[in-house]
Amino acid sequence: MGNPVWFIFWLLVFWIIALAVACLCSFCYIIVYSMVVCFPGLSGIAEILLQGLQFPHYCAKAMMECKPPF
Repeated sequence: MGNPVWFIFWLLVFWIIALAVACLCSFCYIIVYSMVVCFPGLSGIAEILLQGLQFPHYCAKAMMECKPPF
């Protein structure tokens, strides 16, 4: 079992940062991803937005494993 301090750290990051980032990225991702068909150059931006959408999953996984952020 890991250090419970890292659990609290990831819990705070999850609630304060990750959910806000995911909400912002989800709106932008829907718009950009639908435009990738017409403008293939936007695929890189869509991938970055998708990573922002997956950030809460990363935080939750790190929280359950109690792993340090670096």
